[in-house]
Amino acid sequence: MNTRNKNKTKQSCDCTISRTDIPPAIQEDLDAVGGIPGLCDQLPPESSIVTTSTTYHALSDPLRMKVLYLLRVQPLCVCVIKACIGIADSKLSYHLTILKKAGLIEGEQKGNWIVYQITEKGLLFAQENPPMPSL
Repeated sequence: MNTRNKNKTKQSCDCTISRTDIPPAIQEDLDAVGGIPGLCDQLPPESSIVTTSTTYHALSDPLRMKVLYLLRVQPLCVCVIKACIGIADSKLSYHLTILKKAGLIEGEQKGNWIVYQITEKGLLFAQENPPMPSL
């Protein structure tokens, strides 16, 4: 990741490339969007890219998907999630933290327990047949 652009809302392109290095059809399309700088201006803000990456990272583990599917049914405490999935406390804590950082679940202290529930964002990804981006 280019750390120079970390806090900017738009990306800037650092490369310089000769027009002779680009196939003519690509160059024509590039010219239509304002060249390489115009193309780079169409990138989403870095914060959006990081958020999307964090979400898909959280969803990339089958165990975390199981947690989402469990929380889709109802809010649960750690002991119930652990009983359903059958993993150690430290491992579950690690996975819950990733899901929380991605904004897919949230936890609330209720007496001696932390009760986790799925967020609206989490519900989007925990449907029976979640929408898949077309490739």
